Amino acid sequence: MGASTDKPDELARGETLASVHSAGFPELLHQLGISLLVSTYQAGKLVVLRADGDSVNTHFLGFNTPMGIAADANRIALGTRSEIIEFHNMPAVAARLHDPPRHDAVYLARTGHITGAIDVHEMAWSTRGELWFVNTLFSTLCTLDASHSFVPRWRPAFVSGLAAEDRCHLNGLGMRDGHPRYVTALAESNTTQGWRDHKHDGGVLIDCASDEILLRGLAMPHSPRWHDGRLWFLESAHGALCCIDEHSAQRQEITRLPGFVRGMDLLGRVALVGLSQLRDKHPFGEFEGERQCGVWAVHLDSGRILGLLRFTGAVQEIFAVAAIRGVQFPEIIHDGPLLDSCYALPDSALESVEQARDG
Repeated sequence: MGASTDKPDELARGETLASVHSAGFPELLHQLGISLLVSTYQAGKLVVLRADGDSVNTHFLGFNTPMGIAADANRIALGTRSEIIEFHNMPAVAARLHDPPRHDAVYLARTGHITGAIDVHEMAWSTRGELWFVNTLFSTLCTLDASHSFVPRWRPAFVSGLAAEDRCHLNGLGMRDGHPRYVTALAESNTTQGWRDHKHDGGVLIDCASDEILLRGLAMPHSPRWHDGRLWFLESAHGALCCIDEHSAQRQEITRLPGFVRGMDLLGRVALVGLSQLRDKHPFGEFEGERQCGVWAVHLDSGRILGLLRFTGAVQEIFAVAAIRGVQFPEIIHDGPLLDSCYALPDSALESVEQARDG
């Protein structure tokens, strides 16, 4: 196992933020041409994983309860306790960070939308550029506009109306052909936090387009993903990476991992899966041995582990894992002097920008 190349950070209570990784994990990131974003609401951090030679550079950024992430080469959206923050890539800023520049993307905070404390879970952009997100408190899928906290767009048929009651613990969102298509929930409940009575085996996987429940009886499902012509998902309480069998339409288990699985991105034949240790107040799950926290890379066809990064110290729970395709060493800036002196202008305005003159 290798250690991360950055200096460990310290939380206010004195716990260290650090990680170790398998020897092949940096090379896997290189081969995939990606960096990774990992959110941990438990530790209050967004973690940027970047291959750095034979090591992985882990960069910890503090936010208030970070959870859902949507990311691409041009932008990042992050759901926090009461706000969705958007960052936009300004690669020219890289020259101001190091000499010589090493970053191939620099995401600066651009907008913040106050949603209120609605427990934002998974999020994704549509082909129309709309940011869709799971509003778990109100049991609905939402988008944003300038005038409202959120705009409800879809909710499960078994939820009778909008209420701040977390009725079914809607959590996962999967896109297909650029549109919201699949969601997961922990129970078919229409009562205040009714899912808690059924979390061991009440989970459902739903097709939003038809309102059809594709699978029932799941142990805390999460992270539905349409990839390479198949529907994949995580069964969190069993540590299982699963898909729906094309012929029987039943749950097919690919492998089990040593932790509570939540958060996943798929690239080619590789699944990048988040694992959490969980705290003692969660008496569920079927695991042998010690539960781990980190990101595991799994071969989709064989279930073989291709590599892993394990967090040590303070980080014990992960929510989201999101790859930034085509970007291998990004920086994310949400405070500090660079925000005061970096300006994004329309192309038409750039033509009239003059250089500073002495005197």
